[in-house]
Amino acid sequence: MTTQRSVLVAGPAPKACSHGPRSRHDLFASVELMGATMPFARNAEIYGEGEPAEYLYRVVSGAVRTYRILADGRRQIGAFYLPGDIFGLEAGDEHHSSAEAVTHSTIRLVRRNALIALATREPEIARQLWTLIAGELERMQDHAVMLIKSAPERIATFLLELARRLSAADSLELPMTRHDIADYLGLTIETVSRTLAQLEGEATIALPSARRVVLRNRGALNRLNA
Repeated sequence: MTTQRSVLVAGPAPKACSHGPRSRHDLFASVELMGATMPFARNAEIYGEGEPAEYLYRVVSGAVRTYRILADGRRQIGAFYLPGDIFGLEAGDEHHSSAEAVTHSTIRLVRRNALIALATREPEIARQLWTLIAGELERMQDHAVMLIKSAPERIATFLLELARRLSAADSLELPMTRHDIADYLGLTIETVSRTLAQLEGEATIALPSARRVVLRNRGALNRLNA
């Protein structure tokens, strides 16, 4: 696993904002105004497993995946983060997974100790941080439950959740590859492709292109997701 950042998009070093947050009770405003923005190329490593957890991160644009490499060499993707999402939350002082940009992405970084110091002074910021941590735990639990479902059920759950997070109506532009989806759902690429084709054949979805999915029958997807 490389820890170098040579794959970052070339450009000037980011400059952190020197002024305080617009609203002292808004965690997201604090991240926005206390942090620094950096661009990452597609597949660039943002941080590695075992590295010091010195920052929290917010996706400004693009998408991020977090993953671990299993003992047998397989990659297990734990989560995808989309614009507006905060990631890099850790209970300890080290990252328990690695993070990479799925596509060309812009990420905002804020020093964890600065945010913790702010939270000690502002109870509302502390509450919002705990809410984020609780949300991460819930997401992990939901992901674990999804991994015991059948392949069509996993695909349906994934598509519905992505549509919700992207605020999409019936057409999704997937930022991730089918390889990514397979590693997130605990399936092979062949199974993902076969299941998508099966759902298309049943008129549940349409696949105009490799990255575009049209949800044609949400009722059927919801029944699979039940």
